[in-house]
Amino acid sequence: MGGRPHTLTVVLVSALLVVMASCSPPKPDVTLDLLTGDWQEVPGVRAGNGALQVTPTARRIVEQSGAGGQPNPPLNLAGTHLVVGGDFSLSATFANVTADASWALYDRPPVIADEFRVEPAGLRLTLRGSDLGIAVFDGSQKKDVTQPVPVHEEHVTVNDPGAAVTVRRSGDTLAVTSGNDTLSSLPLGKVFSSGELWLGFSSESGNFEITSLKAVAPGSAGLRTSGAAAADAQPAKDGLQALAAKTRPDFLVGAAVALGPLTGDGDYAREFVGNFGALTPENAMKPQFLSPQQGVYTFEEADAILAIAQSKGMAVHGHTIAFTEAMPHWMQDLHTGSDTERRASAAALLDYITAVVSHFKGRLASLDVVNEPFDVNQGTSMQQNIWYRVFGAGYPAVVSKAVYAADPEVMQYINENGADVPGARQDALLKLVLDANTQGGHIYGAGLQAHVYDLKTDAISADDLTRTLKRFGDAGLHVRISENDVTDGQGTDAQAKQYATVLAACLRSRTCVSYTTWGVDDRYDWWIDDGGSLRQGHDHLFNNGKPAPAYDAVKRALGG
Repeated sequence: MGGRPHTLTVVLVSALLVVMASCSPPKPDVTLDLLTGDWQEVPGVRAGNGALQVTPTARRIVEQSGAGGQPNPPLNLAGTHLVVGGDFSLSATFANVTADASWALYDRPPVIADEFRVEPAGLRLTLRGSDLGIAVFDGSQKKDVTQPVPVHEEHVTVNDPGAAVTVRRSGDTLAVTSGNDTLSSLPLGKVFSSGELWLGFSSESGNFEITSLKAVAPGSAGLRTSGAAAADAQPAKDGLQALAAKTRPDFLVGAAVALGPLTGDGDYAREFVGNFGALTPENAMKPQFLSPQQGVYTFEEADAILAIAQSKGMAVHGHTIAFTEAMPHWMQDLHTGSDTERRASAAALLDYITAVVSHFKGRLASLDVVNEPFDVNQGTSMQQNIWYRVFGAGYPAVVSKAVYAADPEVMQYINENGADVPGARQDALLKLVLDANTQGGHIYGAGLQAHVYDLKTDAISADDLTRTLKRFGDAGLHVRISENDVTDGQGTDAQAKQYATVLAACLRSRTCVSYTTWGVDDRYDWWIDDGGSLRQGHDHLFNNGKPAPAYDAVKRALGG
């Protein structure tokens, strides 16, 4: 919606009961100017000229089929958020709102899974003209997690756009006022219970400015800006990477990570930094996260993950360039009907490769240049995605050459599931890699995902994996175990044994250069069943902040 730009001041106030001795004088309020905080790694937000400039990002999360597009508005996950020990207030001034302006205040980061986002408890205010939308979320999950339902939602009219809008928490009540007008009063419920506040600003279709952003609290509250939880975590002397280095100094033990828990969950940060020497961005480097609109790039969250890796001396494996899933709609919709259209689409895809690989040049040790090229039913036919339709069956070589042109040092992999054991799918993967190199590609090796969703059908034996590694090694290639996770559906002992088997076989083979688990803690292991319900998995080495039996088995496999 267009119209005359205007200014709105928004103030958020939350009161927590603080018990102090009657003889203790109240401490003076502390005030933080959050405009001077760290906002550089928030997509769509830029600091400059004494204000935050907000532009739309069109960030969305598509389903596995490529359909849908759940909104994924950004939060400040790596920079300024607030740790609250008492009363507090937040005030923001919105200016030059050309269409809509949204301010999110959550008590924890959202969980971003492969194909959906789990909305946390919190408050979202959305301004359109004189209409102020108020949506309150309590963190509970309804039937369809991709369409989060607020526990309270209403629209109120702001009579004076220049007046302060105040959101006040008092006991169990949340009140919204504008100037002297009370706009809403409702029960607080589970909102703002974590002691932390995470801020985000976004717009669906316009621009706006934040010209003032301040936090105020009593001195006893201990209000402060806080960096990533990972900043305080340190590698453990008996962690998995440290143990592996005693046997093979060049061998990497890694995990796939997400920015939200890495910066907002102390347990997760301690588990990851303490044990792993490499990381794979779980979702942050997939096309829909890096380029939600053609020619527009949102590198900020991936950059934040890479900055954490650099600060901890970790290697980074990039994931991924060419992929059937996790593509933004602009990429899915490229035309391929005629030679002219295919040439234009080829240019767009090659521009994407060049922009992405050039941006990360020098910061990636390795990269999945092609991910899951074969059909999802464990066959050997190639998925006819946009890369296939534009470049043909030889697209892996085209992608590889474009990656090499942008960064000749990064080690390139083709990553696939279901090829961990000998069989037709493994045959097809090996042939695809070798053919790509024959056609001028620069593929260093294969990523074997090693997902074990059912130990009765997916189990990987030491003998099978050893034969597989020898086969790739004899072909002059390297292998990384790229996404190992194991179900506990047959019990934690069986889960632990399978984890240890895969890692031990990899560690024994010089062909296998690294081992990565697809996740860290079951606290963030979520999936949607066939009925559309959100389910929690138990597939990782840690469970709710504590090591699972599989962790101990993996340590023993490493000699610990």
